[in-house]
Amino acid sequence: MKRTISALAVLLLWSLLLRGGEVPVMQETEEQQEQQETLAEPVSSGLRAGGGETAACLGSPQELSSWNDYLTLSEDEVYTFSQGPRAWKEGHAWGGEWCEYYVKGRSFGGFGCGLVCMANIYSTLTPYECSPLDMYHFATEATGYYPTKQSGAIDWGCMKSGLKELGFTCDLFYKPDTYEAFQEHIRRVDTAIVLVCSSDDDTYWEDTPGHYVNIWLYDEETDQVFLGEPGALEKNRAWVPLQYVYDALKTSSKFQYLAVWNYEEEKNTWKWDGINDNWNKP
Repeated sequence: MKRTISALAVLLLWSLLLRGGEVPVMQETEEQQEQQETLAEPVSSGLRAGGGETAACLGSPQELSSWNDYLTLSEDEVYTFSQGPRAWKEGHAWGGEWCEYYVKGRSFGGFGCGLVCMANIYSTLTPYECSPLDMYHFATEATGYYPTKQSGAIDWGCMKSGLKELGFTCDLFYKPDTYEAFQEHIRRVDTAIVLVCSSDDDTYWEDTPGHYVNIWLYDEETDQVFLGEPGALEKNRAWVPLQYVYDALKTSSKFQYLAVWNYEEEKNTWKWDGINDNWNKP
């Protein structure tokens, strides 16, 4: 029976070709392709990245080991700028006059957390230095970002494209199904910008509808990370349990964190160096 069906299929195909017809081919629509990419199956670790890329794109441990100069950072080498007016006016380290910058009726102190995290990464992991306000100007020129009256914060896509223009290898990720998968991922990368929300967990962040913070220097012995907290002086530069971060990831957001694991000087299109803003240098 199978041979009879196969023979008939061959005759049909030959007939179509002789008539100049085209053999029908099933094609996926763009919507189906996009859906399949977005819902890409996790690779071993349970991680899923945006755009169909998975955590496998991080490469092998051997490839990551080429970045050892930065994997051995000390906390004194990590930049952790503050975004708000209190740090600047009270003279606390890492505060700066950028907090008083206004766009569309919004102060930088109210919307700049993501830009602060990007400035932290740039100033820590490259040979250069910039202020959060410098990063704001870069982002408005190099990405599609610009504050509006409805929303001032930079979005995930602009953060990713901006960091790539600065020479970083990075990607956006969803919250892993297990804490262990998240723990292993953070152990392997240089830093991450995470979006936290008190509606998901208020153990550490209270009254926080959505806020970008920067995590560094995962310590396997204590299971803690070094926190760059743009909006809270008491939390900035504190060591906190990574579990607090995982629990508070904002699950209603399209993505939950952006991981960075490499820097290539030749891919940095900006190379800005120097902070001209007045600030409380530590």
